[in-house]
Amino acid sequence: MNPRHSSFLASAALALLLPVAAADHNTPAALEARIAPEGRLNVVAPGADSASAAGAQTTQTAQAPQSAKAVYDQVCAVCHNAGIAGAPLTGDASAWQSRIDRGLAAMVANAINGFQGATGVMPAKGGNAALSDDAVAAAVEWMVEQSQ
Repeated sequence: MNPRHSSFLASAALALLLPVAAADHNTPAALEARIAPEGRLNVVAPGADSASAAGAQTTQTAQAPQSAKAVYDQVCAVCHNAGIAGAPLTGDASAWQSRIDRGLAAMVANAINGFQGATGVMPAKGGNAALSDDAVAAAVEWMVEQSQ
């Protein structure tokens, strides 16, 4: 066979197959396969049997801390125990007095919404967006009680 003819035949065959391959690539099933998640994250509650949890079909999310002290320990203490980013140390009455003088409502609003002042930065909800406004307010009240 003439080399020119074989090249032409190969090109023609490829041209005929490409639309089929492209069509298969754009089917709803092919699209779903391309965008499917790589895996799942199953969070197991402390003390739960990990073997039975591994077979669970539902995905659970971690619970936000509930009590004011738990919120403080898990979120607020990171900065308020070390004075990071200008955070007043919990228990330091002199550091808290000017804030207390502005009122609890102002402190709670700053803790929920975030605040940037001359002496530091308070990220919204201590950087944990999963916290409810009530949990943040309770933690602020707890810190104020410890700091008077």
